[in-house]
Amino acid sequence: MDTGTKDPAPSRYESQKRRDWNTFGQFLRNQRPPVELHRCTGGHVLDFLRYLDQFGKTKVHLQGCPFYGQPEPPAPCACPLRQAWGSLDALIGRLRAAYEEHGGPPETNPFASGEIRVYLREVKEFQAKARGVSFKKKKKRSEARKMDDQSTSSTTPFP
Repeated sequence: MDTGTKDPAPSRYESQKRRDWNTFGQFLRNQRPPVELHRCTGGHVLDFLRYLDQFGKTKVHLQGCPFYGQPEPPAPCACPLRQAWGSLDALIGRLRAAYEEHGGPPETNPFASGEIRVYLREVKEFQAKARGVSFKKKKKRSEARKMDDQSTSSTTPFP
């Protein structure tokens, strides 16, 4: 019984999550021996993230490079292209959600393991140093608003 209406197209996020999930599944099937999803560990996820580095588009200067720590180097260099930290972080978020949507229990989610959090933190710190970009935590909006209120309340001419 066709009502003539189509299901709405999946959102960009949902489409990307499905592609990421399929890519990760293919990666596991290509391992020797192939890895079944329920046997997947944080180590397999780390291998996947390292594998993806070869397709990265972010120049990450090595410590011996004369442009190490410069946000805008004046000339090209031979340093490798890598996956940007933000891309990896977003990917892990999508895969973490997809794992649970596909029936994986949250307590055994390999994308939520401590080793993945440590790896992402190390990539973030290394890329920040290599590119001369500091990732300082931004103040929470409510804290910033309080500070603004305090500074303007003393100069406001109203009682």
